Amino acid sequence: VFQNMQTYECYFTNGTEKVRYVQRYIYNRMQTWAMFDSDVGNFVGFTPFGEFNAKRWNSDPVIMENKRTTVDWYCRHNYELDAPFSVERRGERGA
Repeated sequence: VFQNMQTYECYFTNGTEKVRYVQRYIYNRMQTWAMFDSDVGNFVGFTPFGEFNAKRWNSDPVIMENKRTTVDWYCRHNYELDAPFSVERRGERGA
């Protein structure tokens, strides 16, 4: 049995003033072969397989344009949808 998955994470600082998007490739519960970090601006490989794929993805302008704009169309968009349910209710207590 093995597990192969990806995670998509958005980190927000001061609302949407500073947003960071991270996509991780995970195999058997370990980040093993590659990741994309919007602060870095490209894919990084951690294994020979990951380095091969990171190099291939980083050289494709369509993939890179999509990943570099993910902060806006994925993170900020979902923040605005979720903010009324998460940010404004912080600190509220039920009676």
